[in-house]
Amino acid sequence: MSTIPVCDDTRYDGQPPLGVCPVCTHIFPIDGRGIYCTPKCRQRAYRLRHRQRNRPTLTDLAARLRREQQLIAHTVYACPSCQARFLGERRCGDCNRWCSKVGLGGQCSGCDDILTVSDLIGLDLNSKEVPLPHPVV
Repeated sequence: MSTIPVCDDTRYDGQPPLGVCPVCTHIFPIDGRGIYCTPKCRQRAYRLRHRQRNRPTLTDLAARLRREQQLIAHTVYACPSCQARFLGERRCGDCNRWCSKVGLGGQCSGCDDILTVSDLIGLDLNSKEVPLPHPVV
């Protein structure tokens, strides 16, 4: 008879390995291939993944406007000398200077001011810094 054990008894020592849930950072015993502690966390992770994918971006909006040949008409320009804003006009009529592009935007229906998307949502979309996302409840 051989003295080599047929199966490894240390694998089933009664203590399952512990894992950390990537959604709520709760420590839980791993069962099978699951990486989430509860079905609630698994569903939340699924919704977060798919919500980010389906959200339109400023790049998508610009591409759509370019296809419809409306990109320049919805672009806000600013004069470097008098700081006047123009919608769809690349040249300042008062200073006779070329304007710089500010971003996508339009005219406010309430006050007739020319606003960009960045002005409306309160974020600088042209900056390299990425804002921290708000926690989803």
